[in-house]
Amino acid sequence: MANPASPSLKDLPKVAPDFKSELEGFKPDKMKKAETHEKNVLPTAEDVKQEKQHSELIQGVENFKPERLKRTNTQEKIVLPNAEDVATEKTQKALLQGVEKFDTGKLKHTETQEKNPLPDKDVVRQEKVHQNLLEGVEHFDKSSMKHTQTQEKNPLPDPEAIQQEKGKQNLIAGIENFDTSKLKHTETQEKNPLPTKEAIDEEKKA
Repeated sequence: MANPASPSLKDLPKVAPDFKSELEGFKPDKMKKAETHEKNVLPTAEDVKQEKQHSELIQGVENFKPERLKRTNTQEKIVLPNAEDVATEKTQKALLQGVEKFDTGKLKHTETQEKNPLPDKDVVRQEKVHQNLLEGVEHFDKSSMKHTQTQEKNPLPDPEAIQQEKGKQNLIAGIENFDTSKLKHTETQEKNPLPTKEAIDEEKKA
């Protein structure tokens, strides 16, 4: 395999003159000195506690001794059905046996009669009225209709209604324009009558 040929001078990428002058005139002593700070964040108390619990759990699993386990015996218990369950099971078995051992020869021969009752006079009459109504709607001649004009009426109130409205307006105006300064000052007297001798005697007897 032949080595790739080096690009000629004319094939090299061109650099802008202003950018080239900036690169040639760059002085490293103009750069500012910066210090690198290395940070090592310490874990919190909660992180230390969780790590400790995790380590103890792993150590407990690794150092576990199977000989410390105690031998146990598994006891299998069979629950007997109660009287209600037994009775239900017997009923189901008897029903299934009755269906399986059923003698179809004991069945009696029957004939199926298909009945299509004819409608009575009332049904025929109602159907006829319904058909005539449908035909009348379907074949209705719009040209036989007469032109009508709609008159909008706004009846005026009678004198009695006007008189009632005036009375209502006067009442509302009297309430709204009522002068409270015309009211007279009154004093409220609170009376607490003392019980009679008979009432006291009855209270004592009770």
